Amino acid sequence: MHVSKTGELGKIMVRVRLSRGGAKKRPYYHIVVIDQKDRRDGRCLERLGRYDPNLETSDRIKLDIERLEYWVSKGAQLSDRVKLLKKYSLDPNNLENRQKVKSAQLDKLSKKKAAKKAAEEAPAEEVKAEEAPAEEVKAEQAPAEEAPAEQAPAEEVKDK
Repeated sequence: MHVSKTGELGKIMVRVRLSRGGAKKRPYYHIVVIDQKDRRDGRCLERLGRYDPNLETSDRIKLDIERLEYWVSKGAQLSDRVKLLKKYSLDPNNLENRQKVKSAQLDKLSKKKAAKKAAEEAPAEEVKAEEAPAEEVKAEQAPAEEAPAEQAPAEEVKDK
């Protein structure tokens, strides 16, 4: 039971969620049991584990499953991310699956970049081919423009 500031008794709505720590651009999370209405990084009832997204080893997720099950039996709700972390921590092939997914994403990204680069090179060659005839046309038009200009002064001389 929880005693509020007004002295009334009531149940606390407890949630298991992540509390952020670490430096800027270097996140580190504690998996905590906390009152649902408290701040994200506020005072917790209990720390159940940790999650370091920067690691690629088995130390990435450390979670006390027994204490987690205890709090769930007491009515605590798991956040979506904690549900995923629990699932991953129980999966022995988690690291292998993660490496497969990451390598597949890298392959897909490299293929996409190669296709984009090839697409940029092909139109560049077409543009160069189109510019060459355009320059020839401009060269042909230039003497044609000069000829009427030469005739104009001749007409003025005739008028005088």
